[in-house]
Amino acid sequence: MARDMKLGWDVETLNKAYRQGYMAASMGMDKTRCPYRGEVVVAAWEAGWDDAEEAVREEAAARNDRGDDLFSRIA
Repeated sequence: MARDMKLGWDVETLNKAYRQGYMAASMGMDKTRCPYRGEVVVAAWEAGWDDAEEAVREEAAARNDRGDDLFSRIA
């Protein structure tokens, strides 16, 4: 597997960081709580976090457009 020894990351590490960032945002974790150090791995985590945050916003907007929110189900 390709690994940049002087930077300390490989593609698997970046994929894992991305997935963990995505999961963190999906669960409402604050973006400042990234557990990684190192610019490249942090960037991968933040990219996952940003993508999940966007997906959550888009889903909420779609639910609102459909009128599928808590209050419309109660009424």
